[in-house]
Amino acid sequence: MSRRVFLLVSLFILITSFIKIKWFNKLLANIIKKNQTQILTHKAFFNHLFSKEHPESPDRLISILNILRKKKLDLLLREINIEINERKWIETIHSIEHIESLKKNFPIGEESSAFAVKGCLQGVDEIMNQNTKNVFCAVRPPGHHALNTGKDEGFCFYNHIAIAARYIQRKYFLKKILIVDWDYHHGNSTEFFFYKDPSILFFSTHDVNAYPRTGFENRKGKGEGKGFNINVHLPCGTQDKKILGVFKNILLKKANKFKPEFILISAGFDSRKDDPLGCFNISDQGFKRLTEIVMTIAQKFCNGRVLSILEGGYNIEGNALAACAHIDILNNFNKNI
Repeated sequence: MSRRVFLLVSLFILITSFIKIKWFNKLLANIIKKNQTQILTHKAFFNHLFSKEHPESPDRLISILNILRKKKLDLLLREINIEINERKWIETIHSIEHIESLKKNFPIGEESSAFAVKGCLQGVDEIMNQNTKNVFCAVRPPGHHALNTGKDEGFCFYNHIAIAARYIQRKYFLKKILIVDWDYHHGNSTEFFFYKDPSILFFSTHDVNAYPRTGFENRKGKGEGKGFNINVHLPCGTQDKKILGVFKNILLKKANKFKPEFILISAGFDSRKDDPLGCFNISDQGFKRLTEIVMTIAQKFCNGRVLSILEGGYNIEGNALAACAHIDILNNFNKNI
């Protein structure tokens, strides 16, 4: 081969390689642009088991992951970084005595809940560093009943959403956090930790007659936090129209006045129809509409910053379908904005 031919061939290979790299980078950029959601999870969540027949089981997550694969949404999945140091941030909400008691008496449950905290912290970082628009934390056990009793409360060990709120405020110096809780059961722990705090607007729809039998509408906050705790009781049999009306007529009004800088969702799908531990009749389409309302608030005030955390949901298939409906809106809301 002559030197001239060799140079021409080399140039051709170089140009072809460059075109391929540019094509690949363009494809990658389009994929990133197309998907604005990360789903964070970890195999460690499969280890914790209350008992063989307990409703809060690993099957809750396994079913979500299976449906994500069927719907080709598994490309949104990311593994939680186990190197994240969560202890410091857990201590912003929970007492050392509570933490040590859990580690001693409920080691596997505590580890699973600590992994959930890692995921929430990672999710906040991903959003704040603009690596993604929003995050769904596919974690277990739930967290919004966790107090400082040294044991689990309502299947919960640590309050993941409360820890995430403090993390946002103390690491990223955002002042106003909106927490939206549509779980069938009242998030009594979230209310407890922020009841006097005007920097957290806590909005919860639930059935006061269900566990933990808290969340009465006259509980509006105390001191400087008065008016920042919003409880809405919904009766057994509540359907989409009723809960959507509450979100439109109460949440939107409160959020417009509060102007949140970050939104957290306690995404409990035991408020879905046919849940064995709930008696609401919210459809998967209803959860899509609820998500759209929250995303509308997020677009208006905080550049779409939303971290959603799985709470309850004990109909294995129903929980997964509702979660995927929620994720679908997180990933596709206002992509042209």
